[in-house]
Amino acid sequence: MANTRKALERVPEEKFGWKPHEKSMTLGRLATHVAELTGWIPTTLETESLDFAPPGAPPYRPKTAGSRAELLDTFDKNVAAARSAIPGAGGAQWMVPWILLNGGKTMFSLPRIAVLRGMAMNHIIHHRGQLAVYLRLNDVPVPALYGPSADEPQ
Repeated sequence: MANTRKALERVPEEKFGWKPHEKSMTLGRLATHVAELTGWIPTTLETESLDFAPPGAPPYRPKTAGSRAELLDTFDKNVAAARSAIPGAGGAQWMVPWILLNGGKTMFSLPRIAVLRGMAMNHIIHHRGQLAVYLRLNDVPVPALYGPSADEPQ
């Protein structure tokens, strides 16, 4: 989480609207997504499922932070909530299936431990790497995330 926060701290507010390609997320949306992902951990432990577009209800609308301070606040709150939720989960609770739906249709059903690893942790790692590329393309020094970077050779 410390490395993820280092990457988020470097996101320039004036570049929140930048994106490398028309089909890509903006820098602000990508950074917000990274900040939000740890919030999925308590959701996974406290619910049986999540539907991004529940029938008869409004669909999930992605949010974009309005400032770096808001971005970091979102991340810090979500990390604290995740760190609080994980130790409270019993062993059997981790094996209970959790379901992700879209419009009432199952996208996947996995034990909560697999959701934590695959949908939360691996997803964070993937998008943090993508965020590092966005930073590089905007001439923002890339933090040492997976070992030294060209900007932090240590």
